[in-house]
Amino acid sequence: MYRSHSCGELRTSDINKEVTLSGWVQKVRDKGFMIWVDLRDRYGITQLIFDEERTPLNVMENAKTLGREFVIQVKGTVIERESKNPNIPTGDIEILVQELQVLNKALVPPFTIEDETDGGEDIRMKYRYLDIRRNPVKDSLMFRHQVAMKVRNYLSEADFIEVETPYLIKSTPEGARDFVVPSRMNEGQFYALPQSPQTFKQLLMVGGMDKYFQIVKCFRDEDLRADRQPEFTQIDCEMAFVEQEDILTIFEGLTRHLIKDIKGQDITDFPRMTYDEAMKTYGNDKPDIRFGMRFGELNEVAKHKEFKVFNDAELVVAIAVPGGASYTRKEIDKLIDWVKRPQVGALGMVYAKYNEDGSFKSSVDKFYDQSDLSKWAEITEAKPGDLICVLSGQENKVRGQLSALRMELAERLGLRNPEEFAPLWVVDFPLLEWDEDTERYHAMHHPFTSPKPEDIPLLDTKPGDVRANAYDLVLNGNEIGGGSIRIHDKETQALMFDHLGFTPEEAKEQFGFLMDAFQYGAPPHGGIAFGFDRLVAILGGQETIRDFIAFPKNNSGRDVMIDAPANIDTEQLKELNIKLDL
Repeated sequence: MYRSHSCGELRTSDINKEVTLSGWVQKVRDKGFMIWVDLRDRYGITQLIFDEERTPLNVMENAKTLGREFVIQVKGTVIERESKNPNIPTGDIEILVQELQVLNKALVPPFTIEDETDGGEDIRMKYRYLDIRRNPVKDSLMFRHQVAMKVRNYLSEADFIEVETPYLIKSTPEGARDFVVPSRMNEGQFYALPQSPQTFKQLLMVGGMDKYFQIVKCFRDEDLRADRQPEFTQIDCEMAFVEQEDILTIFEGLTRHLIKDIKGQDITDFPRMTYDEAMKTYGNDKPDIRFGMRFGELNEVAKHKEFKVFNDAELVVAIAVPGGASYTRKEIDKLIDWVKRPQVGALGMVYAKYNEDGSFKSSVDKFYDQSDLSKWAEITEAKPGDLICVLSGQENKVRGQLSALRMELAERLGLRNPEEFAPLWVVDFPLLEWDEDTERYHAMHHPFTSPKPEDIPLLDTKPGDVRANAYDLVLNGNEIGGGSIRIHDKETQALMFDHLGFTPEEAKEQFGFLMDAFQYGAPPHGGIAFGFDRLVAILGGQETIRDFIAFPKNNSGRDVMIDAPANIDTEQLKELNIKLDL
């Protein structure tokens, strides 16, 4: 038996017990005649004491050889600690060691295994197995497990059945790029790793499994960010005999349950906002509604004043920044430089200070008088002491630019409290979006999303105006879930493929299995998928997901720990009938 107790469970009630502990050496303090060792495992830290008057000589000598991260086993007696440590649960006791066995020596780690480490991100990712020993990462992984269990329990109690779907599937042309896997037994042919179990969960609805869920790994070969990984995890769900309202109700319940159970907060309000309203008011389809700074459109009050920048713009739009009138000219200039960064792309920014005395001072006083600026304040809901920031340009660009500025200012002003939760449903998305590169429409969600029945006639005349039976769940400015009511009949699905540019032959080749299944009694159905990594991170008070994933990839999609992706042996390539021109 390597251990009778963990390093986090012994208390004063265990004094005089003979115990066996195993773990890693966190720290050694050697006073010559007495040695203290902090022994760590997943459950906590227990202090060991080696005393030359009470510890056998050979054990004392072995203790002097211990280094950081040695794996050891000790046997000894629980005694009361003279100098107690109130910061750890085991701080009232220590172990007087009688036996010591070094189970494995360790090299000096490349960074300190402590909460506040001296290791940068790159080195910690290379030695991720060491990083996991640190409490912040360890606790994040344990937190992820707890959230997964709460999700499973909630959905199971609501009669959902967890069903595993295949990882080796067929590549499809819609969506992001697939990761492909060559088939050795089928020369020249490839599997794809699933971006989502979408068609399989629809087939499960045809199969009568009317409430399905799966916490499932998915794969997308796309450019990465802090909140994206090439492999990610979804809470994937589908229900039969439902309308949109049924799905929103169930998953409002799940979200409310998680926030209450994990954060102790009661969330009663799940507001709903159309896609058009979100874009007009906040400049993006996943607005953070924990704070104001709603967009105010100034076209009617800012144009025709001989200010060419505004007169030539398609849209003039502004936000009021709380307390921003106190910004110095230097601070405002830095803000202007920020919006002109390539990542944002604005050509500049006009501003107006709404002073505490009710007067205005702007960067365009030459063109606008106090009466004009008061109208800006009225439209943006600015108050005395606020700063009005105005951007202008092409409508499809300037909204996104102002949205980026709004989020940056909220971050600087401390308005994005990670302990405050504000969920929001965004509904009535466009069914299709125009792609400039391919010069055709693509499905905004996926080609199985049902159009609003009343909008179907518009597919032939105004396809861009057709609304989808689709919905996203947004939490604190992050999309944590998205789904739709699906098409469940062959005729409508064929019509959708036609408007996406598929020939009947291409549609049959790619999705014939699904179209065939619809002919055997497919029920009305719909579903949703939550981004599990992102959901866990937000509930954990963060917006980056890496620390909540055991072995994440870096921004280049590489696993620097195992050095993947990597070249493979020429013989393997031959077996797979793959020829590389090197």
